[in-house]
Amino acid sequence: MQRNYLYAAITVVLWATLATTVKLVLNDIPSFEALAVSSAFAFVFLLILNIINGSIKEMKAYRPRDYLMITGLGFLGLFMYSALYYFGIDELGSQEACILNYLWPVMIVLFACIILGERLTVRKAAAMIMSFAGIVVLTLGQGESEPGNRILGIIACVAAAVCYGLFSVLNKKHSLSQSVAMMWFWLTAAACSFAASLIFENWRHISGLAWAGLAWLGVVVNAVAYLMWAIALKNAKDSAKIANLAYLVPFLSIILSAVILKEQITASAVFALLLIVGGILLQSINIKGEKHHEHNDKKGI
Repeated sequence: MQRNYLYAAITVVLWATLATTVKLVLNDIPSFEALAVSSAFAFVFLLILNIINGSIKEMKAYRPRDYLMITGLGFLGLFMYSALYYFGIDELGSQEACILNYLWPVMIVLFACIILGERLTVRKAAAMIMSFAGIVVLTLGQGESEPGNRILGIIACVAAAVCYGLFSVLNKKHSLSQSVAMMWFWLTAAACSFAASLIFENWRHISGLAWAGLAWLGVVVNAVAYLMWAIALKNAKDSAKIANLAYLVPFLSIILSAVILKEQITASAVFALLLIVGGILLQSINIKGEKHHEHNDKKGI
């Protein structure tokens, strides 16, 4: 159990570096180029890992519709999510983008109710309202973005959270080998980002520091961290206790953005963070009455 907590804690620290690293990388190269290269790093790393552990052989059993489904999930959950999130980070301060990004657990609850038929309780509804109030606070607050781009950045981050929430629910609905599926997801993200960069951007020379940042994003944040998180959840006796550690990411991200990027920690950002994370924690609280109803629902009572 201690090892699981260690893996989860390391993952939280690694994920907290995402927004700050992306912000630094986007100072040198455009967003689609950055996403294409970092996604390629993640794909190559996972390809090598799947070849070593033999998981790559599972792909022989996949049918054309399986590949189509995995590609669609990769487009939605990694390409669209990352592209929108990168855009939001570029237009907003990294701390605000990271806070808004953590609407995705709320989106998972919403789509689970719609797609998987899970119960929408009063507590879950209150939690979603509480988290959405955080968006309003950030929208009305003063941020780090340029005039005229702030609303677009907020919309992009919220849309990114919607994409990832929907992706998570659809991915849960289908039984896939996550190590192989994640490899294909990142291949899809790399291919789509490369195509988008050719259409919308002019590629720039990548400096040594930018290469380091892209390698960090692709290998460490996108590949290693996701695998460590999956291992921690899979082996944990209580997955909820492990999962709750993820809510530390936006707090750590704010600290990193203040130290490295010299971004001011605004009162509106802190208040919005408390609302969003508070809403997430509210919906994760186990209440005996609700658990009894959910148990009866599963029995058909």
